[in-house]
This record gives sequence, structure tokens and C-alpha cells, in this order.
Amino acid sequence: MSDRAAGDLTDPDDAAPGDAAPVVTLQRHEWIEKIDRLCAEEGYFEPLGAHHHAFFHDDGPVLLVTFEPLERILARKGQMPFGHSIALANGWSHLTVICEGETWFRDPAVWGYFDRLVDDAFFEDFDRVLFFGAGACGYAACAYSVCAPGATVLAVSPRATLDPAFAGWDRRNTSARRLDFISRYGFAPDMTEGAERVYLIYDPLLPENAMHAALFRKPWVTPLPARHFGDTIETAIEMADLLPDLLRAIFEDRLTPVTFARLWRIRRRFLPYLKTILRKVETAGRPLLALWVCRSVTRRLGGPRFRRRQRELEHLLGQTNSLAGPDGTAASAATSAALIEAKPTDAPTPDQTIDARPV
Repeated sequence: MSDRAAGDLTDPDDAAPGDAAPVVTLQRHEWIEKIDRLCAEEGYFEPLGAHHHAFFHDDGPVLLVTFEPLERILARKGQMPFGHSIALANGWSHLTVICEGETWFRDPAVWGYFDRLVDDAFFEDFDRVLFFGAGACGYAACAYSVCAPGATVLAVSPRATLDPAFAGWDRRNTSARRLDFISRYGFAPDMTEGAERVYLIYDPLLPENAMHAALFRKPWVTPLPARHFGDTIETAIEMADLLPDLLRAIFEDRLTPVTFARLWRIRRRFLPYLKTILRKVETAGRPLLALWVCRSVTRRLGGPRFRRRQRELEHLLGQTNSLAGPDGTAASAATSAALIEAKPTDAPTPDQTIDARPV
């Protein structure tokens, strides 16, 4: 479940003082004790070496497998693994592998745990298995999906590997290159060969993520581009409470690029995305487009930062007509996102016509 009310996609920086209710948070040892008690009757919670844990809640014949850092869990309201409330609401079982630190789940203890699950035919007890993760956790979701042939994978901005021999062009996470990405469950694209279907959500405008996604080009892989989000896609999914809709579409065998594009229209109410669009428009030297973005956002969502910038741009451009685009209506931020990829001197082509419909 999202940390926010359904549909509340506002930026925490724009929240009014005093809006947040006090939240009781547990420290690491308190949280481990709580989860251990919670799993006493229906599942288990066990350490996997010094830096990983396995949390399993046994409920139904559908299994959701997720990967997540403990730091992110402890920072979340409710302090439960991402997707757990969805599993509870649908009567699914839920397995979360939790890491402490930047481990990338490259640990012999984790390899041994999944070996044991395979030996015990654990995954065969479920009618359907779905792996989910983002970033390093997306890498793990793809890599360990090999243990459950016929599973489905939903991976957000996954890395294929950090082995310099394959991904030396990715200069991020350089400290993690010392980890072993070769011995077991190593090259994630190869590990997905037993999956029924793999869905990859990524930003094709971020070169490193686009290059990793290219390594996953297989017949069973469906790429789902989410432009202008960079590495914030998982945050957007969580804030928008979009994961239930994505999982439902997967289980009903109707998640396609078109279906995803419709679901992803939620981005038009996601202020961090809109701020990125505004920044890119202004960096491209297109103040009129920037004004249209500000007017669209302030009309639909408010947003003091966008309102202030709108006034500044109106003063700069000498425009005061309230919501006028080129045809007298407001341009959508999504249309502006498409337009900024054109050269600053280019006029909009017919396929870039301003979308004046409410967004």
C-alpha cells in the first residue's frame, strides 16, 4: 500500500507545515523482533548470513516475491515490505528477501537459500509466482527468477550485471563491482530464460538504464518505457499506489505497452516528474513551453513553486492571458515532454500537436 492516500502524488516539499501525523518507528532490532513474532504462526523470518534476511508470509496459492533494502522498509510508514499489503488484500503469499547495505544480493548465503528453495520444491507449491524489484532489487528479481520456471517478472530499472566485462560503461555503483557477478545467479538476462514473461519498466532517456534494458532483449521480455523519470520510477509507483493495478493486469494477461501507457498517465499528477519536465524545458531554452507546463500544473494541481514560476515567465514573456496555449488552451505537461526532444528552433510537427484535453 502507498504511504499516501490514493491519488495523493504531491511533493513532500510542497506539503503545508503540520500536515504530517506523527509516526512511531522501530529501530532495526525492534523491527526484527516484531517481524519474528508476526511470522511465528504463518511463515518465517530468518537471517541469511550477516547482511540478508528472508521474510515469508504463507497465505494463498499465488506467491509474490520481492527484494528490498531494510533501510527503505524502516523508512516507510507501517515499516512493512513493499507489496505486503497488496498480498494480504488479495490472499497471496509473500516472500521478501531483505538486504542490509549495498549487497546487490550477491552473497553465498542468498545463493544457498534459493538453492534450498529449489531442492525443497518450494515454488512448485504455488499456482503462480511473480518476482518484483527495482534497481538493484530489479536485478535480483530477474536473477533469482530462474529458480521458479514459468514465473512472471516485473522489474523496474533493472541492471543486467555490474561485471565490468559486460557493463564497464556504467560508472554508477562502482564500489559494487568488487562483488561476484559471475559465479552463481549472475547475468540477469540469462537467468530469465525460464520465465513465462518479463516486464521491464525503465527510462529510455537515461543512457545507462537504456543500455541495461537492451541486454534484456529477449522474445519473452516486454519493454515498458517511462520517459523522464530516471531512477525514480519505483517511488512514483509506490506514491501512486500503482502496483496493484500493474499486478492485476499481469495476472489477467493484459499488461501490454498500450495498457501500461494508460496506467502511466498517473504521471501527470506526479509533481517530481512535472518538475523534471519543467527543468528540461527551461534547460532547452524554451520559455513558452515552460509557461505552458506551469499553467497546466497550477490549473490542475496548484503547486506554489509552479505558480511562482508561472508569474515570472508571464512577466518575462509579457503574457497574462490565463491559460492560453497556441490555440487558446493549456498545453499538457506530457505534450511538452515530447516537444522538448525537438530542437529549440523546430516548430511542432503534426504528430506533436498540442493536446488540449484535460489531463
